[in-house]
Amino acid sequence: MDLFAMASERDRADAAPLAYRMRPTSLDEVVGHAHIVGARGLLRRMIEQDRMQSIILFGPPGTGKTTLAQVIAHQTKASFVQLNAVTAGVADIRKAVDAAKEQQELYARRTVLFLDEIHRFNKSQQDALLPHVEAGLLILVGATTENPYFEVNSALVSRSHVFHLEPLTVEEIGVLLDRACSDEERGLGRMHVQLTSDARRAICLQAGGDARRALNLLELAAFAASIGEDGQTQIGVEQVEAALQSAGGVRYDKSGDEHYDTISAFIKSVRGSDPDAAVLWLAKMLAGGEDPAFIARRLMILAAEDIGNADPFALTLAVSGWQAAMAIGMPEARIILSQVTTYLATAPKSNAAYKAINEALADVKNGLPLVVPPHLRGTGYSGAQKLGHGVGYLYPHDYPGHHVEQDYWPVGVEPRTYYREGDGQS
Repeated sequence: MDLFAMASERDRADAAPLAYRMRPTSLDEVVGHAHIVGARGLLRRMIEQDRMQSIILFGPPGTGKTTLAQVIAHQTKASFVQLNAVTAGVADIRKAVDAAKEQQELYARRTVLFLDEIHRFNKSQQDALLPHVEAGLLILVGATTENPYFEVNSALVSRSHVFHLEPLTVEEIGVLLDRACSDEERGLGRMHVQLTSDARRAICLQAGGDARRALNLLELAAFAASIGEDGQTQIGVEQVEAALQSAGGVRYDKSGDEHYDTISAFIKSVRGSDPDAAVLWLAKMLAGGEDPAFIARRLMILAAEDIGNADPFALTLAVSGWQAAMAIGMPEARIILSQVTTYLATAPKSNAAYKAINEALADVKNGLPLVVPPHLRGTGYSGAQKLGHGVGYLYPHDYPGHHVEQDYWPVGVEPRTYYREGDGQS
């Protein structure tokens, strides 16, 4: 390569986003995920011993799925083919299969197929992969932000190791920021970046465990900063706040794992009587664009299931909150949802009504005889008395205290206890 070509290549590299430039090229550069790429991690052993098997990397954006795939590409002796499910189709799979057969027949080489966003493939496209993965012709490395047990063909999942990548911790994000600030070849080292401790912490917190977002924020903040007389680029909280306005808000999806996991954390916090945690999860959902009606409906269910008659007003408030939130709309509906959330979180708890209906339904489904006794049968039609319906029924309001003892159970069924007042109450 001549000097002009080398300079052009360097310019293209410098023009790439910081997150791309700082992407690890070896396992030793990977930050986080010690459970799979640490000294005893299964994936690390696969890569280092070049004994790859089909795997699916599952985790939120910016946790290193593509990074690990590229590390595999650098370290494997197998042929490496990369496709993105957004743009690829069955024809591309066929080409990869043909190329894999050639590599196997001519060079006795295996083929690793990296399929990014594998959840974007429909069932027929995934089915086209299956026989070649099953036969070992293709070693699949799939990457997805969606739960593969929901979005990927179960046959493919069963033939793959699923590795779950968690969001990076604040400390791990900090390591990446420090590395990017000091690296003169790929990072911002030549800009002599000085990141204040407050700015560093702000980026770590705002990244939400997403390495790509953290490095994008750092790069935007560096562009927003001015170079001092000493040649240092000072990045403070002000520059980070400017970068945040450009980078967008909270990471949240309204149909995937973020949706289900966050509403689960929200409900469990309310059930667990922690109003502060509940409000935080509520704020995440609202900031992420969650439908307020969905949240309100879940609160109504919780009021009956987890509070019940320990505070009967809880359900009334939840229903009123739903009506008010729907009538007013966002952003003011957030106040109503917060009121309902905090009330339910601090209310006494009882799941007695919830347990009662579940136990009764179980008896019904298990075949408990449910013949209505004659004295409880309907009498609102001519001929009912001739059939003996209602004969012997004792009208409670005719008795002191509006109560009289009588049998309300199906014919031949001994009384059972379903509702235990105070059961589970706190």
